[in-house]
Amino acid sequence: MTDKAAEKRKEQLSYALGFGYALLLTVPLFASVAFDWLDRSTLLWITGVAAILQIVVHFRFFLHIRLKGQTKEDLQLILFTTLVIGVMGLGTIWVIFNLMSRM
Repeated sequence: MTDKAAEKRKEQLSYALGFGYALLLTVPLFASVAFDWLDRSTLLWITGVAAILQIVVHFRFFLHIRLKGQTKEDLQLILFTTLVIGVMGLGTIWVIFNLMSRM
């Protein structure tokens, strides 16, 4: 097996593992919501934890971003994306509450 074929197989295995982990984090939550297995507050906490783990899985397996040996540009990209999403989310909440207080 050549180096290129081995590298391709390793990448495909990474994608398959990531897909499996993503399904493992998603399907039980959908089932617990659909069949009302847990009370609302517990379900919200579990969903929040699963969402954070889902982000880690996507970074690791699909975007190939690891904490060890990463370049400074990758870290800056992640931080800038987090900043933009945070500004958009908080700005949206601010506008909604401002509109609600005026009604």
